[in-house]
Amino acid sequence: MNTTVLITGANGFLGQKLVDLISRDRRYKVIATSKGVNRNPNQENYKFKQLDILNQKEVEHLLTEIQPDVIIHTAALTNVESCEQQPELCQRMNVDSVTQLGTYAYKHGTYIIHLSTDFVFDGANGPYNEEAETNPLSAYGISKLASEQALLATDCNCAILRTILVYGIIADPLRSNLVLWAKEKLSAGESIKVVNDQYRMPTFVDDLAEACLLAIEKRATGLFHISGKEMMSIVQAVYAVADFWNLDKSLIQEISAADIGQADNRPKKTGFDLTKAEISLGFVPSAFLDSLKQIDKQFKKFRRIQAHRYKSKIV
Repeated sequence: MNTTVLITGANGFLGQKLVDLISRDRRYKVIATSKGVNRNPNQENYKFKQLDILNQKEVEHLLTEIQPDVIIHTAALTNVESCEQQPELCQRMNVDSVTQLGTYAYKHGTYIIHLSTDFVFDGANGPYNEEAETNPLSAYGISKLASEQALLATDCNCAILRTILVYGIIADPLRSNLVLWAKEKLSAGESIKVVNDQYRMPTFVDDLAEACLLAIEKRATGLFHISGKEMMSIVQAVYAVADFWNLDKSLIQEISAADIGQADNRPKKTGFDLTKAEISLGFVPSAFLDSLKQIDKQFKKFRRIQAHRYKSKIV
């Protein structure tokens, strides 16, 4: 009997990668959901249902209909500035929806994987393990920490996967991230401004999707930190992208977070201790250079043609 997996936020970057990964495994019956129409060019081996995660009656109806064994909750409002400007939407999207799913899961024995972020930390003492004290600097970080607490308070079986600066490639050409943005702009001969005083361990989206699958298989519970292993400034990651694809590094202009008003609402240095995920899940992150090699191959697989469609913004 197949395990039914409900994926929220299936039009998102991680959501599409999860659909592609899990739908290939015959052990799982995948139900992908998002508010809009399906944007994943791959529409085989799974079902897609439109779902407004903010509509509690709609969510309740869908849960009753499909009775999922597993929920992977990726839907969230992740833009830092949007969370500041729209606090009610941030609360409903990032916290209230989690409470509803967790309450359902507790009542029906459903297993949940919930995605969170390194922005629950202030960046003063990174890298962090799962026991480290949290201190978010932004409404976004506050809401994601509240979502973790809300889910744990329901007493459902759940794994919370915190992650950092996710990058990679999917078939949908409208989804961007740091690596694709930098490659696109530099390939077009455009100059870019990149922050040089914020440090992260960027996460390859393929690794993050695999970590979700590992958690399902092991029914792991609790907090897990999932990221790459290499600490680098954001501009160092962009220089690595330029080097890999032989692009003009002179187009990269280094700036500080303060220059663009991001010094106070984003942590200076995060990064994760991955020991727990490595031991408990068997998680093995890709080296940054190896992930770029995989992305290069996936460009050809997806027949992606860059057409200046990526948003010129780093979240």
